[in-house]
Amino acid sequence: MSDILLVEDKDSLRRVLRLTLETAGYTVTESADASGARELIARSPHRLVLTDLRMPHGSGLDVLRAALAHDPDTPVVLMTAYGSIDEAVQAMKDGAHDFLQKPVDSNHLLLLVERALEARRLRTENILLREEWSRRYGFPRIIGESEAIKRAVAETQRVATTEATVLLLGESGTGKELFARAVHHLSARGQKKDQPFVAINCAAIPETLIESELFGHEKGAFTGASERRAGKFELASGGTIFLDEIGELPLAVQGKLLRAIEEKTVDRIGGRAPVPVDIRIVAATNRNLEAAAEAGAFRRDLYFRLAVFPIEIPPLRERKGDVALLARHFAAAFGKELRGRAATLSENSIVALQAYTWPGNVRELENAIERACILADGLMLETSDLNLKTETKEAPETLDAIDLSGTLSDATARVVRFIERRKIADALRAHDNNKTRAAESLGVSYKTLLTKIKDYDLQ
Repeated sequence: MSDILLVEDKDSLRRVLRLTLETAGYTVTESADASGARELIARSPHRLVLTDLRMPHGSGLDVLRAALAHDPDTPVVLMTAYGSIDEAVQAMKDGAHDFLQKPVDSNHLLLLVERALEARRLRTENILLREEWSRRYGFPRIIGESEAIKRAVAETQRVATTEATVLLLGESGTGKELFARAVHHLSARGQKKDQPFVAINCAAIPETLIESELFGHEKGAFTGASERRAGKFELASGGTIFLDEIGELPLAVQGKLLRAIEEKTVDRIGGRAPVPVDIRIVAATNRNLEAAAEAGAFRRDLYFRLAVFPIEIPPLRERKGDVALLARHFAAAFGKELRGRAATLSENSIVALQAYTWPGNVRELENAIERACILADGLMLETSDLNLKTETKEAPETLDAIDLSGTLSDATARVVRFIERRKIADALRAHDNNKTRAAESLGVSYKTLLTKIKDYDLQ
């Protein structure tokens, strides 16, 4: 990838600009007119386009449109003479990053290029993880700092600007719909007004109704079809359709889905002619579709058509470092919603959350924090408010037997749980299982002790 595409019809100025940019360390591809520039844009990507506004064989506005059509994140800087400032300002409203007035000052040029490339970097480097960008552009924010989630986010951003079909793989509760919405919002479809995102859960619809839900039906097509009804594919036309739990789709419907994807048409039940649709497909599953295809439980041709660009969404147990970030985010949100102010989490509650394995993934964590915000006496959430399920793993008998694998946070959480369990068990024995006296000796409330007794299976 070349750093900069330079478009300027005057040979002498183009040579000076190229020398200035290359001396500063940038790689430069050049064109003498708009027609050649459009061909270069179509052939290969560029990090930035620097173009004259008025040229033979087209204008800088043609170059701007071609660059943004190829990659909406490409910053385009227009060079303009004094008499065409109004045109340059209008070009910025049309999507140009900035403009330079001729004669071009080399220092100003380099400063503007540096700032434009930095703006591009911020837009394209994990913007789904950045709160400020999600607020500004209205797409879902994905929370996390683990390498696994960063990898999934980077892949999502990379494929979003294309029209490729995306298959999201991961356990239930990992946030697959959030990633599907991100694909839509970051795509050219999502950046246009009124382009729909339509989600359908294939597992939640009875087998007798799924075909009608997807493709629609005509009046009188079956008993109860009292009027024509458009299916989800028609409703999503121009935008994105999200087929969640695609692995649960009946085999009889899979062939019709494959035809709809390949031919970009759907057949309503009882219809006489195919209906054209313009959609992008994002599918998701918690099943191993490849294995299902090998076993004959899922069509192989449909699997390969869906798995053009698979993205693996990691389970929460593989991103333990993100548990505290997610929990604090949910606590702040539910605190404001339920009590008017953000809730916070105690250190002990953070330790308990990180020690838990989260079989229900992010959805389970979100539900636990919402429940805690309802149950808590104040805005500080304690371990007793979380009501986490008791882990089934056998507790270690000695400190030396504790599993110290994983991150420092993971190991610390296991040590804290070992010490808490041992301390509570000793207090109960010392006070003949009198919970009131045991709580007093431990310096915790009676309610907290009862919760921990249940949590550590000490009853």
